[in-house]
Amino acid sequence: MVPGGNRGWLLRLVIAFGFAQGAVSMARPAVSYRALALGADERAVGVIAGVYALLPLFAAVPLGRRTDHGRCAPLLPFGVVLISGGCALSGVADSLWAMALWSGVMGLGHLCFVIGAQSLVARQSAPHEQDRNFGHFTIGASLGQLVGPIAAGALIGGPDMAGTSALALLVAGAGATVAFTSLWRIERPATAKSRTGQGDRVPVGRILRARGVPAGILVSLSVLSATDILTAYLPVVGEHRGIAPSVIGVLLSLRAAATIACRLVLTPLLRLLGRTLLLTLTCALAAVLCAGIALPVPVWALGLMLAALGFCLGVGQPLSMTTVVQAAPEGARSTALALRLTGNRLGQVAAPAAAGLVAGVTGVAAPFVMLGALLLLSAGSALRAPTAPGDVTAAGAVPAVGRERGRLRRSSDI
Repeated sequence: MVPGGNRGWLLRLVIAFGFAQGAVSMARPAVSYRALALGADERAVGVIAGVYALLPLFAAVPLGRRTDHGRCAPLLPFGVVLISGGCALSGVADSLWAMALWSGVMGLGHLCFVIGAQSLVARQSAPHEQDRNFGHFTIGASLGQLVGPIAAGALIGGPDMAGTSALALLVAGAGATVAFTSLWRIERPATAKSRTGQGDRVPVGRILRARGVPAGILVSLSVLSATDILTAYLPVVGEHRGIAPSVIGVLLSLRAAATIACRLVLTPLLRLLGRTLLLTLTCALAAVLCAGIALPVPVWALGLMLAALGFCLGVGQPLSMTTVVQAAPEGARSTALALRLTGNRLGQVAAPAAAGLVAGVTGVAAPFVMLGALLLLSAGSALRAPTAPGDVTAAGAVPAVGRERGRLRRSSDI
């Protein structure tokens, strides 16, 4: 079976990703609140947030190599098990060291799920469908990021912050298991490659030298670091500014809702601006908005800024996936996606640690200025990225696709 055609598998993948990401998005602020209740300061919160990405940092490329020459689907249930266990065990941990460990397990589970899922989308989508399908796939992440913080905010609060945050982590672990219900017949047999007959492995250096891969990695790293710091540090900002956890949950979900809205209109935006210009403009605007969070603005203004920021950040992840996939050498696309995720995890290790250091020295709002600078750098990188074969031009056409593409789009939209 060739890529394209029926996309029921994509809908099931979006649903499963929504539950898995919802559990993680509920657990991340809950971990921060539980750490604060157990006596952590801003530096300790940054370290615990960084450990979430530490284990995945070493596992991403081996998992990508395996997926290039094997099946993608087995990584999905394995990832759900690790996410669920990491959330639940973080809830019963009674020390900061234990919380950091189980946070790392949760991050490893998220990595397994994402590598398997992104490789499925790349493998089972025709080139001209990849921007659209990656955009729809990431809606699952945004749905999880919308619901998770609201659920966490509803459960966490009152005098017993340690107890309520532990309850939120246990609920997140239970919620992750619901993803199992959508993981049936997710991978087409014809797209699962055997380990034989695949040829030599493409060296990592060659993948990284492919024009467009470094830009895609940097954009993804910047966007994810911004999302990660928002999730981990907005509760700390709220504590210092007297904003209730329930309001922080709503603000984080507002950001996620704007990201969903962005991805629903991604195809028209691509037709209007093209991939390169759209990435550059949204990263530059996100840099300004992210730095603006450092200002002592009222809650309503903070909500408007987060909504606009969420819309801008919604562009980076799906388009960086397509940029990396289409720039990577044939037979190394899963490895290229894994390298992109390695960059993400490097950002998730370094950004919270740096944020904790900056926050401890200059105040809790300063990390957002640091993120603004990183996003501005990624905007310059996106501007220099080449136009890929599947890019949608400003005129609204994809080269060498024609009428058949339009027929497939009309018949297979979700």
